[in-house]
Amino acid sequence: MSENKQELQVAALKNGTVIDHIPSEKLFKVVQLLGVEKMKSNITIGFNLDSKKLGKKGIIKIADKFFCDEEINRISVVAPHAKLNIIRNYEVVEKKEIKMPDELRDIVKCSNPKCITNNEPMPTLFHVIDKDECIIKCHYCEKEQKREEIIIL
Repeated sequence: MSENKQELQVAALKNGTVIDHIPSEKLFKVVQLLGVEKMKSNITIGFNLDSKKLGKKGIIKIADKFFCDEEINRISVVAPHAKLNIIRNYEVVEKKEIKMPDELRDIVKCSNPKCITNNEPMPTLFHVIDKDECIIKCHYCEKEQKREEIIIL
């Protein structure tokens, strides 16, 4: 088998988005966050694919879908170093690493039951204290949360 055939594990995409290098254990959380099950597009999900960087990785290919910054920011909480590839006419026209923004707006629930965001109809706002360890701090009550404690809205 040629080198090319071994590497081609998922079919080519004409137009759309490929989210690559998702840690395998986070793949289905990313699928859930993006609401993939509600999309009408052709979707390919690859699970436990071989990866030189991660050992095993996940990949999501979505035809004719291009994500806004808010959707990408949701992914950053779960898979902060995943890669986003924008495909147009079978060509990768843009590549970028998903990175946590400095602020998370209306993405994460505050774990403090007394926080105003849990008692009034208002969007949450968190400041990212540590992007590598995913430590965030509520703008309103200043409660800090670590990745393991985060509940995504």
